[in-house]
Amino acid sequence: MAVHQVRALLMGGQACVFYGAAEFSRDTDLLILADSDNLGRLEAVWHELQAECIAVPPFAAEYLQRGHAVHFRCHHVDAADMRVDLMAKLRGVEEFPALWERRTIIADADQVSYELLSLPDLVQAKKTQRSKDWPMLQRLVEVHYLRHRSAPTPEQQQFWLRELRTPELLVEAARAWPQIACPIAAHRPLLALAQPDILRELEGALMAEERTEREKDRLYWQPLKAELEQLRLAARKQ
Repeated sequence: MAVHQVRALLMGGQACVFYGAAEFSRDTDLLILADSDNLGRLEAVWHELQAECIAVPPFAAEYLQRGHAVHFRCHHVDAADMRVDLMAKLRGVEEFPALWERRTIIADADQVSYELLSLPDLVQAKKTQRSKDWPMLQRLVEVHYLRHRSAPTPEQQQFWLRELRTPELLVEAARAWPQIACPIAAHRPLLALAQPDILRELEGALMAEERTEREKDRLYWQPLKAELEQLRLAARKQ
């Protein structure tokens, strides 16, 4: 990707590994800029990887821009059978240019650099209807909190108060930074329950918050799934 200057951000399970909340994934999930120039550069990458588009929808800007995922299978010997899933739009997440500006860049032991969706954006992207995403979302924020709570920035404090899902840690954060928690509570009312003597009520409020987000995601994907079904039917007829 970097060689061809493709604007793409790693997300999904492999991004979770980089952030210290391990999640095994055979697939590579990428968020990309779906303009003609970037997609043209991506075509060169697919040619090198001997990648084919599998299933529906086809690889086209119109589907990516509407929020669909496009799936590829690589056949090059160095990436044999690797699956790559592309998206250009995520529910509840800003447009790609803003995400690119605040991306995280991480280098591995061999000094190879990887460009990731920022942690707050990855957490937002994990708010799906899939049950498996919510424990990972909780773990991502928890690991970040435990690593940085001794000397946090104001931005980190705000992030934790907005996104922590571990009741005991949310109570700790709300008591540590009440002046920050107060305005955030206007948008996340369950912060009023972040008290040690009512943990059960806080747990219930966190579960209700999760149910609300899962329903929002279900409704978001409903028309997209209907469109995919139409594409599958059309493909079968051909």
